[in-house]
Amino acid sequence: MSHVRRAATELGSDKWVKPWSGSNAGNCVEAKPLGDGRVAMRQSTDPDGPALIYMRGEIAAFIEGAKDGKADFLLS
Repeated sequence: MSHVRRAATELGSDKWVKPWSGSNAGNCVEAKPLGDGRVAMRQSTDPDGPALIYMRGEIAAFIEGAKDGKADFLLS
C-alpha cells in the first residue's frame, strides 16, 4: 500500500467513523471517505495528528486480505 500523509485537521472534523471500535478503551482507528474516492485514516486518540490517505482499491485489498486471514499473523 502507498499512502499520502496529511494533517487530519485539514480534512475537517465531520464524518469520521470508528468502524473497528470495540472494547479497546477508545484506542480506535477512524476512517473517513473523501469526495474523490480515497479513504483517510487517523488515530482516534490523536484527532489533530496525521491522517493517512489511501486509494479506494488499496483499502479494498486490505479488507479482503484481512477477511481471507492474510493479516492473522499480526495477532500472534
